[in-house]
Amino acid sequence: MKVSVNTIRPGNVIEYNGKLWVTSKVQHVSPGKGGAFVNLEAKALREGNKLMEKFRSGVMIERVIIEEREATFLFKDPTTGYTFMDKENYEQVALGPDLLDEDQARWLADGMEVTLSLYEGAPVGIDLPQTVTLAVIEADAVVRGQTASSSYKPAIVEGGIRVMVPPHIGVGTRLVINTEDGSYLERAKD
Repeated sequence: MKVSVNTIRPGNVIEYNGKLWVTSKVQHVSPGKGGAFVNLEAKALREGNKLMEKFRSGVMIERVIIEEREATFLFKDPTTGYTFMDKENYEQVALGPDLLDEDQARWLADGMEVTLSLYEGAPVGIDLPQTVTLAVIEADAVVRGQTASSSYKPAIVEGGIRVMVPPHIGVGTRLVINTEDGSYLERAKD
Protein backbone atom coordinates (compact mmCIF):
# COMPACT_ATOMS: atom_id res chain seq x y z
CA MET A 1 0.00 0.00 0.00
CA LYS A 2 1.36 3.40 -0.97
CA VAL A 3 1.78 5.82 1.92
CA SER A 4 3.46 9.17 2.40
CA VAL A 5 7.11 8.93 3.42
CA ASN A 6 6.18 11.23 6.36
CA THR A 7 4.17 8.36 7.96
CA ILE A 8 7.04 5.82 7.89
CA ARG A 9 8.33 4.93 11.36
CA PRO A 10 11.29 2.81 12.56
CA GLY A 11 10.47 -0.89 12.23
CA ASN A 12 8.20 -0.44 9.19
CA VAL A 13 8.99 -2.54 6.10
CA ILE A 14 9.08 -0.72 2.77
CA GLU A 15 9.65 -1.77 -0.83
CA TYR A 16 12.19 0.41 -2.60
CA ASN A 17 14.24 -0.30 -5.76
CA GLY A 18 12.77 -3.82 -5.94
CA LYS A 19 13.95 -4.82 -2.45
CA LEU A 20 12.35 -5.07 0.98
CA TRP A 21 13.85 -2.76 3.63
CA VAL A 22 13.31 -2.52 7.40
CA THR A 23 13.56 1.11 8.51
CA SER A 24 15.84 1.69 11.48
CA LYS A 25 16.02 5.48 11.64
CA VAL A 26 13.66 8.13 10.27
CA GLN A 27 14.54 11.82 10.59
CA HIS A 28 12.21 14.63 9.49
CA VAL A 29 14.16 17.75 8.48
CA SER A 30 12.69 21.21 7.86
CA PRO A 31 15.54 23.48 6.74
CA GLY A 32 15.11 27.25 6.92
CA LYS A 33 15.51 27.49 3.18
CA GLY A 34 14.00 25.00 0.73
CA GLY A 35 11.48 22.20 1.15
CA ALA A 36 11.23 19.72 3.99
CA PHE A 37 12.65 16.22 3.54
CA VAL A 38 12.94 12.88 5.31
CA ASN A 39 16.27 11.09 5.92
CA LEU A 40 15.61 7.36 5.96
CA GLU A 41 18.03 4.69 7.19
CA ALA A 42 17.09 1.06 6.50
CA LYS A 43 18.50 -2.45 6.26
CA ALA A 44 17.67 -4.87 3.44
CA LEU A 45 15.45 -7.63 4.80
CA ARG A 46 17.04 -10.43 2.77
CA GLU A 47 20.50 -9.19 1.81
CA GLY A 48 21.42 -7.28 4.97
CA ASN A 49 23.01 -4.26 3.27
CA LYS A 50 22.18 -0.72 4.40
CA LEU A 51 20.30 2.09 2.71
CA MET A 52 20.57 5.79 3.52
CA GLU A 53 18.19 7.78 1.38
CA LYS A 54 16.76 11.31 1.36
CA PHE A 55 13.12 11.77 0.24
CA ARG A 56 11.23 15.01 -0.34
CA SER A 57 8.41 15.41 2.14
CA GLY A 58 5.11 13.99 0.88
CA VAL A 59 6.62 11.50 -1.61
CA MET A 60 4.61 8.28 -1.79
CA ILE A 61 6.41 5.03 -0.98
CA GLU A 62 5.28 1.38 -0.90
CA ARG A 63 4.78 0.11 2.67
CA VAL A 64 4.73 -3.67 3.02
CA ILE A 65 2.79 -5.64 5.60
CA ILE A 66 4.80 -8.51 7.09
CA GLU A 67 2.90 -11.39 8.70
CA GLU A 68 4.45 -12.67 11.90
CA ARG A 69 3.87 -16.20 13.19
CA GLU A 70 5.12 -18.09 16.20
CA ALA A 71 7.36 -21.00 15.23
CA THR A 72 9.67 -23.60 16.76
CA PHE A 73 13.18 -24.31 15.43
CA LEU A 74 13.50 -27.98 14.44
CA PHE A 75 16.86 -28.55 12.73
CA LYS A 76 19.54 -27.27 10.35
CA ASP A 77 20.10 -29.01 7.02
CA PRO A 78 23.12 -28.17 4.80
CA THR A 79 20.98 -28.19 1.63
CA THR A 80 17.65 -26.62 2.65
CA GLY A 81 18.87 -24.40 5.48
CA TYR A 82 16.95 -23.96 8.73
CA THR A 83 13.62 -25.71 9.31
CA PHE A 84 10.93 -24.31 11.59
CA MET A 85 7.46 -25.57 12.53
CA ASP A 86 4.59 -23.10 12.46
CA LYS A 87 2.87 -23.41 15.86
CA GLU A 88 -0.54 -22.53 14.43
CA ASN A 89 -0.91 -25.04 11.58
CA TYR A 90 2.10 -27.35 12.27
CA GLU A 91 3.54 -26.85 8.76
CA GLN A 92 7.30 -27.00 8.31
CA VAL A 93 8.89 -23.87 6.86
CA ALA A 94 12.45 -23.84 5.51
CA LEU A 95 14.51 -20.68 5.71
CA GLY A 96 17.58 -20.64 3.47
CA PRO A 97 21.01 -19.76 4.83
CA ASP A 98 20.97 -16.62 2.65
CA LEU A 99 17.96 -15.27 4.60
CA LEU A 100 19.35 -15.95 8.07
CA ASP A 101 22.25 -13.91 9.38
CA GLU A 102 25.13 -15.98 10.87
CA ASP A 103 24.91 -13.91 14.06
CA GLN A 104 21.29 -15.02 14.45
CA ALA A 105 21.83 -18.62 13.37
CA ARG A 106 24.49 -19.32 16.01
CA TRP A 107 21.90 -18.90 18.81
CA LEU A 108 19.39 -21.38 17.37
CA ALA A 109 18.85 -24.48 19.52
CA ASP A 110 16.45 -27.39 19.08
CA GLY A 111 12.97 -26.44 20.26
CA MET A 112 13.69 -22.69 20.46
CA GLU A 113 10.61 -20.49 20.10
CA VAL A 114 11.04 -17.71 17.47
CA THR A 115 8.86 -15.28 15.53
CA LEU A 116 8.85 -16.10 11.82
CA SER A 117 8.35 -13.19 9.39
CA LEU A 118 6.42 -13.96 6.18
CA TYR A 119 5.89 -11.77 3.11
CA GLU A 120 3.19 -13.04 0.74
CA GLY A 121 3.48 -16.48 2.35
CA ALA A 122 7.25 -16.77 1.85
CA PRO A 123 9.62 -16.62 4.85
CA VAL A 124 11.89 -13.55 4.92
CA GLY A 125 13.46 -13.75 8.39
CA ILE A 126 13.08 -14.52 12.09
CA ASP A 127 13.12 -12.65 15.38
CA LEU A 128 15.01 -14.46 18.12
CA PRO A 129 14.11 -14.25 21.80
CA GLN A 130 15.88 -11.32 23.53
CA THR A 131 17.91 -13.71 25.71
CA VAL A 132 19.02 -17.36 25.80
CA THR A 133 20.19 -19.49 28.71
CA LEU A 134 23.28 -21.58 27.97
CA ALA A 135 25.77 -23.54 30.07
CA VAL A 136 29.50 -22.79 30.09
CA ILE A 137 31.43 -25.74 28.62
CA GLU A 138 34.93 -24.22 28.72
CA ALA A 139 36.41 -21.39 30.79
CA ASP A 140 39.62 -20.41 32.55
CA ALA A 141 39.88 -21.44 36.19
CA VAL A 142 38.05 -19.38 38.80
CA VAL A 143 40.46 -16.97 40.49
CA ARG A 144 39.82 -16.36 44.20
CA GLY A 145 39.37 -12.74 45.23
CA GLN A 146 38.49 -11.43 41.76
CA THR A 147 34.73 -11.30 42.25
CA ALA A 148 34.77 -7.52 42.75
CA SER A 149 36.94 -6.86 39.70
CA SER A 150 35.38 -5.46 36.55
CA SER A 151 37.63 -7.53 34.27
CA TYR A 152 36.19 -10.22 32.01
CA LYS A 153 37.57 -13.51 30.68
CA PRO A 154 36.62 -15.55 27.59
CA ALA A 155 34.38 -18.60 27.97
CA ILE A 156 32.82 -21.06 25.51
CA VAL A 157 29.09 -21.83 25.98
CA GLU A 158 26.90 -24.54 24.44
CA GLY A 159 26.95 -24.32 20.66
CA GLY A 160 30.62 -23.32 20.65
CA ILE A 161 29.90 -19.60 21.10
CA ARG A 162 32.62 -17.43 22.67
CA VAL A 163 31.35 -15.01 25.33
CA MET A 164 33.15 -12.65 27.70
CA VAL A 165 32.17 -13.43 31.32
CA PRO A 166 33.14 -12.22 34.82
CA PRO A 167 36.13 -14.01 36.39
CA HIS A 168 34.01 -15.91 38.97
CA ILE A 169 32.13 -17.90 36.27
CA GLY A 170 33.24 -21.54 35.96
CA VAL A 171 32.46 -24.58 33.80
CA GLY A 172 28.87 -25.81 34.19
CA THR A 173 27.43 -22.44 35.20
CA ARG A 174 24.25 -21.55 33.30
CA LEU A 175 24.26 -17.99 31.92
CA VAL A 176 21.68 -15.61 30.47
CA ILE A 177 23.09 -14.10 27.26
CA ASN A 178 21.77 -11.27 25.09
CA THR A 179 21.18 -12.57 21.52
CA GLU A 180 21.55 -9.12 19.90
CA ASP A 181 25.19 -8.56 20.82
CA GLY A 182 26.27 -11.82 22.51
CA SER A 183 26.96 -10.15 25.85
CA TYR A 184 26.74 -11.80 29.27
CA LEU A 185 23.78 -10.50 31.30
CA GLU A 186 23.61 -12.63 34.47
CA ARG A 187 23.71 -16.10 35.96
CA ALA A 188 20.61 -18.15 35.24
CA LYS A 189 18.26 -18.41 38.20
CA ASP A 190 17.12 -21.98 37.46
